[in-house]
Amino acid sequence: MVTERDRRTPEAPAWTRSYADGVPAEVDVPRETVPDLLTAAAQRFPDRPALEFVGATTSYAELRDAVARAATVLRDLGVRPGDRVALVLPNCPQHVVAFNAVLRLGAIVVEHNPLYTPEELGSQFRDHGAAVAIVWNVVAPVVQGLDAPELREVLAVDLSRALPLVKRLALRLPVPKARATRAAMTKPAPGTTSWDAVVAGATPLEEAHPGPAHEDVALLQYTGGTTGSPKAAVLTHRNLIANVTQSLAWVPQLRAGEEVFYGVLPLFHAYGVLLCLAAAVRLGAVLVLFPRFDVDQVLAAAKKRPPTFFPGVPPMYQRLAAAAEERGVDLSGARVAISGAMPLPLETAQLWERVTGGLVVEGYGMTEASPIVIGNPVGPTRRTGTVGLPFPSTRMRVVDPEDPTVDRAPGERGELLVQGPQVFSGYWNRPEETAAVLLPGGWLRTGDVVEVDDDGFVRIVDRIKELIITGGFNVYPSEVEDVLKAVDGITDAAVVGLPGKNGEDVVAAVVLERELDLDAVRESIRGSLAAYKVPRRIVAVDDLPRSQIGKVLRREVRDQLLAD
Repeated sequence: MVTERDRRTPEAPAWTRSYADGVPAEVDVPRETVPDLLTAAAQRFPDRPALEFVGATTSYAELRDAVARAATVLRDLGVRPGDRVALVLPNCPQHVVAFNAVLRLGAIVVEHNPLYTPEELGSQFRDHGAAVAIVWNVVAPVVQGLDAPELREVLAVDLSRALPLVKRLALRLPVPKARATRAAMTKPAPGTTSWDAVVAGATPLEEAHPGPAHEDVALLQYTGGTTGSPKAAVLTHRNLIANVTQSLAWVPQLRAGEEVFYGVLPLFHAYGVLLCLAAAVRLGAVLVLFPRFDVDQVLAAAKKRPPTFFPGVPPMYQRLAAAAEERGVDLSGARVAISGAMPLPLETAQLWERVTGGLVVEGYGMTEASPIVIGNPVGPTRRTGTVGLPFPSTRMRVVDPEDPTVDRAPGERGELLVQGPQVFSGYWNRPEETAAVLLPGGWLRTGDVVEVDDDGFVRIVDRIKELIITGGFNVYPSEVEDVLKAVDGITDAAVVGLPGKNGEDVVAAVVLERELDLDAVRESIRGSLAAYKVPRRIVAVDDLPRSQIGKVLRREVRDQLLAD
């Protein structure tokens, strides 16, 4: 439900003139909730596959029925509107069912990475106070052992229950490969309740049972935010519906009832929630789920049900396109790919577009904005090297990082502020931290330093909190990293500031594809960087720590270098 308005009116921001054809300057946000998306899709496309998982399909009618039965299970456990329910799950059909069932009751989903340590999970559970958790049975013992006084019920999910019957039977074979696959997918979880069993035996929740309101909280999504300490961003149904509406308006090429989305992004991440758990349903798309990103699995699935829309991160596109080209796998159906989380290298974009014949465009977001606020036009006006233009109904300002009430002059670097219906309402139980990033008028401080060109295209320079100050000069880590990654023999780099005599020393961690003289590397890059930006020390490492979606974690790099 998108209303296009004349982009040439005085009220429309100048950057809307660079939008792709058919993209409106503003969108009207429907007064829907996330459960309404599934209800509508099941009515329009009851027999169309909603999910595909390792060959097993679930129609929209079947998905709606499973959600109704799961909602009954949760209601009978005492889950009420406003209660938090924790999900600790990889990508699987049970994750989709649980997510929608919690929201159907007006309760709040709290997403967790199943690979988190007990310490990380424990601090989050104590923060949100969920009484019920739906968890992968492999990590159920970790959740059961948490110091989380409010937690009283753990429901365990067996991923193998979502497989086609023939594949479930194959897991029982007494051969090493079957045993290894079974161990990676499922494990007995004593002392828990089987989520799969209780949902299968439940009766559907009556349709008259009240659901959430448009302004109710839907999701608590943990993030480091702009300050680094994990906290839960509070996202309402309105926030998510707004961002779904904006995202689909941005890609008018997508057709209801005809698309195939690939779910390689983790569903516990805001990027995956928005595009795979919400936007795909709004379109009545088939969501092909992968428990983890695996090139062989993705290419095997593409032979049977090719993707038409592929949200991901740059390393995924590079590896998939290279493998598809080498093996002769046809990816020509992938008309649109949206890349986020990190810069999209030009060579990666060119490779993907050569192999698929489609477009890949870069975007930008943050959890506090549901998460997408900026994207490159899906068309000829896109601009390589930038993250694009503000989404419809989104405004931006560039301000002095030291005083966000002062706007920078056009073309000057500064901190990016954004405003729009997708911007969150604050952090869970953190009023002071909310006030630090959510300014009067609903302006969100992103913590990112940007440059904006004359047409409104935004280029991310760096994170304010990762800015290095050495001898009174500012050093943006990404600038130094780009120079290092251009050195033959260096495959990756992360630059951080460590305590030094003049404030901070610039130090680089690099991944090598062959042995290099690192002192010689330092000398070789002097012609590309001012003297104060040249790393005082370059350290070779085996690999760089990354988030679940592939972003280099500079804080962890810094901690590792300090520990050496």
